[in-house]
Amino acid sequence: MLVLNANIYTVDDNNPKAEAFAIQDGNFIAVGSTEELLQKYTATDTLDANGKTILPGLIDAHCHFYRLGLQQQKVDLVGTKSYDEVLDRIVEFQKEKNVTFITGRGWDQNDWEIKEFPNKEKLDSLFPDTPVAVTRVDGHALLVNQKALDMAGINIYVDVIGGEIIKKEGKLTGVLVDNAMVMINKILPEPTLKEKIQALKDAEKINFSYGLTTVDDAGLSPQVIALIDSLQKTDQLNIRMYAMVSNVPEYVDYYLEKGVHKTDKLNVSSFKVYADGALGSRGATLKQPYSDQENHYGAMVIGNEDFKNLASRLAASPFQMNTHAIGDSANAVVMNTYYEVLKNKSDRRWRVEHAQVVAPEEFKLLNDNLVMSVQPTHATSDMYWADERLGEERIKGAYAYKKLLEKTGKLALGTDYPVEHVSPFYTFYAAVARKDLKQYPEEGFQKEDALTREETLKGMTIWAAYSNFEEIEKGSITVGKFADFVILVDNIMEVEEDKIPNIKVKATYIAGEQVFVID
Repeated sequence: MLVLNANIYTVDDNNPKAEAFAIQDGNFIAVGSTEELLQKYTATDTLDANGKTILPGLIDAHCHFYRLGLQQQKVDLVGTKSYDEVLDRIVEFQKEKNVTFITGRGWDQNDWEIKEFPNKEKLDSLFPDTPVAVTRVDGHALLVNQKALDMAGINIYVDVIGGEIIKKEGKLTGVLVDNAMVMINKILPEPTLKEKIQALKDAEKINFSYGLTTVDDAGLSPQVIALIDSLQKTDQLNIRMYAMVSNVPEYVDYYLEKGVHKTDKLNVSSFKVYADGALGSRGATLKQPYSDQENHYGAMVIGNEDFKNLASRLAASPFQMNTHAIGDSANAVVMNTYYEVLKNKSDRRWRVEHAQVVAPEEFKLLNDNLVMSVQPTHATSDMYWADERLGEERIKGAYAYKKLLEKTGKLALGTDYPVEHVSPFYTFYAAVARKDLKQYPEEGFQKEDALTREETLKGMTIWAAYSNFEEIEKGSITVGKFADFVILVDNIMEVEEDKIPNIKVKATYIAGEQVFVID
């Protein structure tokens, strides 16, 4: 295949711009000018790009691909502006689907006029006999009705470590935070094999439409990973995946014995660990109390000793450790533990996922042996209330992507979908403009931590590939690498800044094969 007359941003420092490339057997074999490639090659398939912008296939360095697919089969609560709207959507969903256990995701009390956690009373009156469990947008809090609480054996006397069962006036509210959610998760109905396959295919279709050719799924079971592998090997699933194994003891034992699993499409070489919860649900662990809740510090999801023991075990293996850390206390534990167990090891690329609030003392420690994996749209979603949680001093060390980049040299960018939207163009805009889709704030949120367009593109391609130990095979349009690329309708590197979120993908290619084209 020959692709000609294009405006190509290769993300290859040795050859940053080109106008043509040649593909054979799924790899780039030449990159250069249209004239020189036409002189050198004949092709069975020639594509005239007519000046359109082409980028390497985009990589989402932190998402929940499988969960996004499953979400297509559940009630969608994203964007609800009140608790009543949440209830209305659940009622409509149940009228249409009539399921035996209602599940969903996406509510966020910070978007409501009354910015308080909901109470289950109305849910109980609407669904006295059908269990309901709907997850907060960040996945770190759950609203359930009494039926679900009864099924899980949760009452006012149950206590949890690393989470919270929220009560009001001595009664259960139905809101469970972090580890308290585990008891409900145990009673949720398991999707059928057909539903799992459909979820993966649905998620792939959505990702291809946004030019994403590799996704880093942050937390999967061996069973789901095996299903992905089998679907990829039978060409029923074409997207490339870096699958982080969830930190469950039996999963850890299984993969440490089995070893790293790597194919052209699948990379299983890391574990996803949770240090703390989320800032929005006040589960992130802070060094000093929350500014808007006296004597509340959040909670570590994993004990410090357990975390250090796991880190030591993984340091003796070839696996990466990728840890969710939001609060400054959690980031301190994670970074200091990483440094301690890796002190005699180089190029391990252990990842800090989110790194949302980092204290000055941890910034001083940062170096290029760690990879910061961040999601720019979190900054523009959280900016409306984050300063209330953190106060005016701590907020300066939050969502500080430019500072993180300066300290580590590379930054892997992702979305954390379905917590945020799938679109990598929203990510790009949030990173560069530090604004939300309403173009707010006008001057950008903490604009000193904005990234350049070049840095952002690298964060979504070559640096993301680097974070996966995959920069030799993908992340730039370079001879020898997979021919994964995306054709855009507009030039993302030059278009007016506020038009970036509306950029459309014209076509997406994996290994030179078209997997999406705009209708």
